[in-house]
Amino acid sequence: MSIETTLFAAADKMWGNMDPGEYKHVALGLIFLRYVSESFQRLHDTLSEDQYSDAEDRDEYLAENIFWVPEKARWSFLAKNSKSPEIGVMLDDAMRAIEADNESLKGALPKVYGKESMDRGMLSGLMDLFTNFKLAGNDEDFDLIGRVYEYFIGEFASAEGKRGGEFYTPKPVVDTLIEMIEPTKGRVYDPCCGTGGFFVQSEKFIDAHKGQKNDIAIYGQERNHTTYGLARMNLAIRGIFAEIRWNSEGTLLKDAFPDERFDYVLANPPFNISDWSGDLLREDARWKFGAPPVGNANYAWLQHIHTHLSSKGIGGVVLANGSMSSMSGGEGDIRRAMVEGDAVDAMVALPGQLFYGTQIPACLWILAKDKSNGIAKDAKLRDRRGEVLFIDARKMGALVPGSRKQKELSRVEIEKIATAYHAWRGEPDAGAYEDVAGFCKSATTEEIAKHNFVLTPGRYVGAGEVEDDGEPFEEKFTRLMRALRQQFAEGRRLEAQIEDRLGELK
Repeated sequence: MSIETTLFAAADKMWGNMDPGEYKHVALGLIFLRYVSESFQRLHDTLSEDQYSDAEDRDEYLAENIFWVPEKARWSFLAKNSKSPEIGVMLDDAMRAIEADNESLKGALPKVYGKESMDRGMLSGLMDLFTNFKLAGNDEDFDLIGRVYEYFIGEFASAEGKRGGEFYTPKPVVDTLIEMIEPTKGRVYDPCCGTGGFFVQSEKFIDAHKGQKNDIAIYGQERNHTTYGLARMNLAIRGIFAEIRWNSEGTLLKDAFPDERFDYVLANPPFNISDWSGDLLREDARWKFGAPPVGNANYAWLQHIHTHLSSKGIGGVVLANGSMSSMSGGEGDIRRAMVEGDAVDAMVALPGQLFYGTQIPACLWILAKDKSNGIAKDAKLRDRRGEVLFIDARKMGALVPGSRKQKELSRVEIEKIATAYHAWRGEPDAGAYEDVAGFCKSATTEEIAKHNFVLTPGRYVGAGEVEDDGEPFEEKFTRLMRALRQQFAEGRRLEAQIEDRLGELK
């Protein structure tokens, strides 16, 4: 059994009647506290052995990008008092003390442990569980802690149903966008960053490709204050530093970065929201392709993201499938303007059942600021103006082991999607691009116009080739006709039987 499964199974026995949304912050806050304490203690031990260093000098820790943990906030101190009736208050005080000494964490940590309704036995049990969690206190922990963190967030999203899915993007969806966009160098922005999943995966992508974390600058905005805190913990636990901003009005109404432009934008905005204050933003400068309908924010998000792209920027957006074909409120006109304005680079139809707690099928919009690639002689990418790549991945994915509803994409499937996109862009290492019936198609603006600018990939990729099973046509036809006649006969027999039974009731 994996460490994630073990932890969640143990936790599941402890949370009792507590709401999963509340328990999430209890558990993840303790994981964070355990890790930062271990990281602090590792450097503390090293400094204690150096006669020229002061192990209690806060600046020594800041210089190593390690959070300073005050004495009474350290896990060793708290673990010794885990059975104390005051442990909840002590944990809240520990969170406040860490925030006071680490500016980047101000307002991010949960202070929910001292409430009267908090089960002290559950707290003690969780602390014992995390005390036995073996950590090294260095970068080697990032992957293990990250896995546990993502597992908890994902499991709580599943337990919370649709509410959880609003702030958690399933990992296969994140991975697909990351592999397509490849944010390895430059400025990355997520206007509705949730728990920071896109940022974490961006860092993983860089590590996997032997890049440098300093090569990328991260920016984000989040409306939900609790989720905003989770995002900051999620990033901090991996040593990722980002400029995340919160406001209660939301990104569309109050843009935290109005004058900033980014090389990459990654986003999973809430689907089809109607209460986005669209009536107050009719003349907003972001609506280059047309004012979005007041009753649906999908095209507000798309245009907000396109506006924030740098001159060569690429954006990846997760939206509900309806965004590809809706004609209500002028959305069809906006979509046409976006295609004709070369704002849309690619469209990907995803399989259903990828998201926790909702069966709404989703798609990926890949937006671009300059599809001409500057028409430079030494350009590595080809001029893609007047074309859109369509990828139909609806038949991909398989049920997660042990689940009857939840699906996920495999690594091979994700790579297939990403490779098709990179080849179409003309990237040297991706190979030559070819249309594949049933999977991908490069369509011109003229072809898209014939479909009234509906961007559903299935309209363009056609049907895939049917594999030859080796059975001669004449034999197959005879066999199928025989089976059909048998079924007709069985149907007539059952019909007669039903009439006889009904006759007996008269």
